[in-house]
Amino acid sequence: MADWPSVQGKRVLVTGATNGIGLAAAEALAARGADLFIVARSERRGREALARIERAAGGEASPTLLLADLASQASVRRLAAEVTDRCPRLEVLVNNAGAMHSRRRVTEDGVELTWALNHLAPFLLTTLLLDRLEESAPARIVTTSSDAHRGARIPFDDLNAERSYRAYRRYGQTKLANILFTAELGRRLDGTGVTANCFHPGLVATGFNHNNGLLMGLGMLFLRPFSRTPRKGAETLVWLVDSPDVAGEQGGYFVDERRASPSAAGQDMDAAALLWEISERQTNTNAGPRP
Repeated sequence: MADWPSVQGKRVLVTGATNGIGLAAAEALAARGADLFIVARSERRGREALARIERAAGGEASPTLLLADLASQASVRRLAAEVTDRCPRLEVLVNNAGAMHSRRRVTEDGVELTWALNHLAPFLLTTLLLDRLEESAPARIVTTSSDAHRGARIPFDDLNAERSYRAYRRYGQTKLANILFTAELGRRLDGTGVTANCFHPGLVATGFNHNNGLLMGLGMLFLRPFSRTPRKGAETLVWLVDSPDVAGEQGGYFVDERRASPSAAGQDMDAAALLWEISERQTNTNAGPRP
């Protein structure tokens, strides 16, 4: 793997950067000299995030805002096209956007919303940007997963959660999908100069799950005293992007800046390969022939 002294001067694209660990990571990366592009669904919140990122970098950063609804495959495709058009190089892609929904909802593509946003969006965005990342190698892909994957299984016979939907279980399934996606992506990228890894940020006090009504919101407030700050939760993300020590890591799952073992289901490479094939069909895409 080629040298990676730091993220300074490198083009970095971050999804889910308007709050929580995504915003904290964007602030840290901008302060370290990254040429930052952030993705937001709301222009207002995106502009507010830009101002915070600029302040965190002492006025030395000029981050760029891109707008996209990642639950929409058409919007993800437009985002990828805009990034490709505006970025002749792209050294880092951070797939951080995600959510949990208390009730089942379906996107314009006919896909259950949590699955669409947490798994298919990073899958589609990554595969659409792979050529640009490879052209920019050495490059890195970092995806936010969670220890919520433990105990989960991918419901291959009910991927759209039509027979059964429980919010926490569904969220865990998508976080397992992030790990399997990363493992298969890492296998396919071996030897290209591009690495793919994912991480667990820990229990973080953010706006996560406050979109699901009073009960869910109160539950998150109860957990707040036991939670990490967004800055602490973002540390492993920033380390995976910035550190030269992980230049040779591929397809890994990390916790507190250490490689960790996911659940047995998260180590099932047959399931990872099957998930990749199904994800291609769900997004009407093909990442091309790879080993």
